[in-house]
Amino acid sequence: MARLYVPLPLTPGAQLELPANPAAHVRARRLSVGDRVTLFDGNGGEHPSTLLAIERRRICVEVGPQQPTERELPARVVLMLAVVKGERMDVAVEKATELGVGAIVPLLTERTVVRLEKSARAAKRRQHWRAVAASACEQCGRNRLPEIDEPRPLAQAWATLDDAPARRLVLSLQAEEPLSTLTAATGTVLLIGPEGGLSNAELAAAAAHGFIPAAAGRRTLRTETAAIAALSTVVSALGEL
Repeated sequence: MARLYVPLPLTPGAQLELPANPAAHVRARRLSVGDRVTLFDGNGGEHPSTLLAIERRRICVEVGPQQPTERELPARVVLMLAVVKGERMDVAVEKATELGVGAIVPLLTERTVVRLEKSARAAKRRQHWRAVAASACEQCGRNRLPEIDEPRPLAQAWATLDDAPARRLVLSLQAEEPLSTLTAATGTVLLIGPEGGLSNAELAAAAAHGFIPAAAGRRTLRTETAAIAALSTVVSALGEL
């Protein structure tokens, strides 16, 4: 059954006109009137629904009853990730979503190559990454979209940390303790810098905010590779892999 993210109120029994993006998915899949689709609004649960009309300018569905289906991790995982160029960041957002991350905080660090000084550009990138995450949720079965912040300097990102019990880990080539031995069942905040790594000042600031250095092997990984590998390790420790 096709899964469609619909960022609108989903009221059981209502007849709803699909927005442009899910409507395009219906056309691309060549679905027909009477076919079943699963709708979700990104806030939890899903609605098995029925296509009522497929016309040139609109597609309508009848929203079915909500099913309280969840496919989230047993503990919250937050990814604080240095922004990388173009499709590489898309890959990181997509795979982090598939692996179950609860929030993504895009970072601008001292060695970040991408520049997003203008707030309008930063907002546009955030909107794009949310679309990538929504598509990943459609594919992997999640009914909750991860929170995605606007890109911000690392010095401003500390304010996004909450007081929930979680292990705070920062990947570092200088770390001696493997990431796999530092994960915690209470949740994880994972900080990953750019390929050039975080500066000494940034690492010191991370330590001051409770981050423990963690090693992810002896090789220098691209940022998106490090994110996938580290998140896989954390998710495995939570019993999901």
